[in-house]
Amino acid sequence: MLRAGLIGFPASGKTALFQLLTSAREAPRSGGKQEAHVGVARVPDERLDRLTALFNPKKHVPATVEFADMGGATGAKTGAAALLDVAAFRNADALLHVVRMFRDPSVPHAAGSVDPARDVRTMEDELILADLGVVERRLERLERDLKKAGNSAELKKEQDILQRCRAALEEGRPLRALDLGGDDAKRLRGFQFLSAKPLLLVLNLDEAELPRADRAVELAGLQDFIKGAATRAVPICAKIELEIAQLDEADATAFMADLGLRESGLDRVIRASYDLLGYISFFTVGEDENRAWSIPRDTTAQNAAGEIHTDIQRGFIRAEVVRYDHLLARGTLAACREHGELRLEGKDYIVLDGDVINFRHAT
Repeated sequence: MLRAGLIGFPASGKTALFQLLTSAREAPRSGGKQEAHVGVARVPDERLDRLTALFNPKKHVPATVEFADMGGATGAKTGAAALLDVAAFRNADALLHVVRMFRDPSVPHAAGSVDPARDVRTMEDELILADLGVVERRLERLERDLKKAGNSAELKKEQDILQRCRAALEEGRPLRALDLGGDDAKRLRGFQFLSAKPLLLVLNLDEAELPRADRAVELAGLQDFIKGAATRAVPICAKIELEIAQLDEADATAFMADLGLRESGLDRVIRASYDLLGYISFFTVGEDENRAWSIPRDTTAQNAAGEIHTDIQRGFIRAEVVRYDHLLARGTLAACREHGELRLEGKDYIVLDGDVINFRHAT
């Protein structure tokens, strides 16, 4: 499951968005310690809906995204540094920064004025400083360990990559900008650096700004910021989303049409979170269950099988694969087989977005 941590300054709409995304009935509360409140949101996917209409299974299970929101406790650490002590944020695949763009005199901004570009830069600086503290402490430890262990090749490689990280952080650059791969990325994985995580800016607009939502990045003065590596933005209006959430499906659809919205902002946030990490969906279908599964792009068939169950991955024989479009057009798997559209693929086959797969495996 994809995991995302919500971050943001007070009065940005962060906790309200968490409630809307996860259908939480109450705002997260804290018992006096730093902790995360976790909820799950479904990934909207019309393809799964159509497959369900085709097969009429007993269960319909969409892909999901897990969101974490920080409780309101204060402790010895504040800001981004506090996130380092909370597993749900350290282990998050991405961070979603809820950025206030709405102007409401009854909801004062802690900094005295609404300035989204300032808030984004301030939060980025907090993430960078939190990571810099981790890097410096580890480098101090490595220096002592290298004196004891002599010229340890592995420790020296770790020291070299951490020194590169320190240089970037001291320049005010997030670690996601380094675009590290291979062995270097593996050496840093255990640190779960906050500024290395992909970042989605959720721009919380005024209702009056909705007609200009496609220009939200420009209006916020963030054009240069989102050019950074693994950084995107999506506009919403939390006030409108709250109204939509209180309507039944038909009224919500009509309300969004009146506003010129093709889908809710919540769906856009969930989809953008999913896309930010390069995740795709494949489907399993049948009389008992139709289900969407989340996997990173370029995942092999055998590893995709492991998303369903490790026993299927271990006993993998081959995958029966058909494209979603072909199955929808033919109506049955048997018809796809007759027309040569149902293929047998081996363990190294790269699963594509929209593949419908049945895994053959040894028991």
